Amino acid sequence: MHDWQAAREAFATGLIAYPTEAVFGLGCDPREDVFLQQLLDLKQRPQEKGFILLAADYSQLLPFVDDNAIPQDKRFSVFSHWPGPVTLLLPARQSVSPLLRGQFDTIACRVTAYEPARELCRQLNSAIVSTSANRHQQPSLTSFEAVKTEFNDELAWVMDDAVAGASSPSTIINPLTGQVVR
Repeated sequence: MHDWQAAREAFATGLIAYPTEAVFGLGCDPREDVFLQQLLDLKQRPQEKGFILLAADYSQLLPFVDDNAIPQDKRFSVFSHWPGPVTLLLPARQSVSPLLRGQFDTIACRVTAYEPARELCRQLNSAIVSTSANRHQQPSLTSFEAVKTEFNDELAWVMDDAVAGASSPSTIINPLTGQVVR
């Protein structure tokens, strides 16, 4: 159904788009500052906001999350949310680019339960950047066709699949403090 080889090649060379629980997402390799900057420019998004990481499982987040900084007594409150439409603010490794984490010492992470996005992460063998497919302060796009129309030649690959149909973006929680951010 999907050309995973094309997805892997695109991930290695630029920006991609894919369906999530509620909207289409734009993404890239979170280890590549040049792609992170391209994504910021494409969205016209302020760098200090940071991005969300989307993963198939927690192990894909370990290069970015300071796992040792998650207290043992908070681990259940972290892992009980996943997989699912909940983004957690977790301690970021010192090595995480400010282009990815923004002005924060945390990194926003989600282990998705939405199978098309989850399979994409599996096929790429990596967590991916996840931000809504739209320009800054414009409505989020919810279809393959709308993404192709809006971003056309600016993306290396677009996953031809539908969004899950959730009515709102993921909830964002800091599981170490209990604060609900969104």
